[in-house]
Amino acid sequence: MEAFDPDREEVVARAFGAGLEAILCPADLTVGRSLEIILDLRLRPPRILAAAGVHPHQARLFDPDCRARLHALAAERRIAAVGEIGLDFHYHFSEAADQRLAFRTQLGIAKDLGLPVIVHSRNAGVEILEAVSEAGLTRGGVLHCFSETWEIAGKALDLGFTISFSGILTFPGAANLRDVARKVPAGRLLVETDSPYLAPVPFRGKVRRNEPAWVAETAKVLAGLRNESLEELAAVTTGNFKTLFSV
Repeated sequence: MEAFDPDREEVVARAFGAGLEAILCPADLTVGRSLEIILDLRLRPPRILAAAGVHPHQARLFDPDCRARLHALAAERRIAAVGEIGLDFHYHFSEAADQRLAFRTQLGIAKDLGLPVIVHSRNAGVEILEAVSEAGLTRGGVLHCFSETWEIAGKALDLGFTISFSGILTFPGAANLRDVARKVPAGRLLVETDSPYLAPVPFRGKVRRNEPAWVAETAKVLAGLRNESLEELAAVTTGNFKTLFSV
């Protein structure tokens, strides 16, 4: 993202200095510069993994060239996942028909090449799960930045998906989401930042940009909700990450 252009190297250094073991960063296939930066970062230590896909906001730009590039990246194992992909019926930056076509096509590529998917869902949980079920994915995936109901979470878990919580979990008005977080089985938990968005408490409202190092704040809240130590939760989420993305 352009928000990190001034200090990307420092942001990465702070993240690993804060104890992160790996970062998975999705690239926007409709922006060549995005893909170039992520593929460069993934070649350097410490461990940064790349994903690639066409987000529902850019689904109107999904074309045969995007499809071919994604297929090549996946076939060459330059990416660890297909994403972010999905449906967003809140903002409608792309028409619903374009979103559905891009989403289902990319699900098919993930299935064919045996990669997990990173799914964005906004006001679209039921349709997302229908598409995932019909796709018959072999490696499953993650509902990222989860903010929906336990009903949606439960059905996603039945389909073999992992649930990832962002800084939203720390927000004062997120009581319902915290209830969901208590119920998700330990083997299906992940934490994330969704940088540069959704800075967690105590940074929320004080800064304009979120960054990966602050995932620890979300992890602290999640550990407390589940009556676990931060170290216990970190071991679980790190293990889940390595399993899902074949680290």
